[in-house]
Amino acid sequence: MQNRTPRIPEQPAPNRAELDSRFTVELASVVTGARRRALRDGDRHIDTAHLLHSLIESDPEVRAAFDGGPQLAKVLGYLVQRSIGYGLRWQGAVENSGAVSQVREAEADGWSPSAVAGMEEARVRAERRGESRAGGLDLLAALAADRECRAVEVLDRAGVDVAWLADRTADRIAEASGRA
Repeated sequence: MQNRTPRIPEQPAPNRAELDSRFTVELASVVTGARRRALRDGDRHIDTAHLLHSLIESDPEVRAAFDGGPQLAKVLGYLVQRSIGYGLRWQGAVENSGAVSQVREAEADGWSPSAVAGMEEARVRAERRGESRAGGLDLLAALAADRECRAVEVLDRAGVDVAWLADRTADRIAEASGRA
């Protein structure tokens, strides 16, 4: 049987030591999953929808933030359809929701500017709480805050109230931090 996955040159990965120092092991794993998904889908850049998909698949806290059930299934349905129809219009276009006005080329190599901004915002959110590393809920909150990113477009199409999700995520982060 022939492999139908297109051969695409591997995207440069962020420095592993840098990832390990800024993100939890779980979030570093999410990044790896998002990179693999982007390559498999034939996308040139990791975007926020790749990050959202990988977050939902690998982080139980993120899945719990959706309150489970049909809403989460619908989001996953849209994300899965990305490579077979939904989202094909994104191929060949770099996601830049305006979340960052300028991203150094080295930072964005293999990443959409919006994905870079989301990862940076996740790190900043963790630092504000006094945490040294960002986790999955930090990234989910950062993605939900960028109303123009692809992840939010997927959430909107799936009928998720993004403001509700952002509030719920903030509450879950506060609970986990012991400040509920």
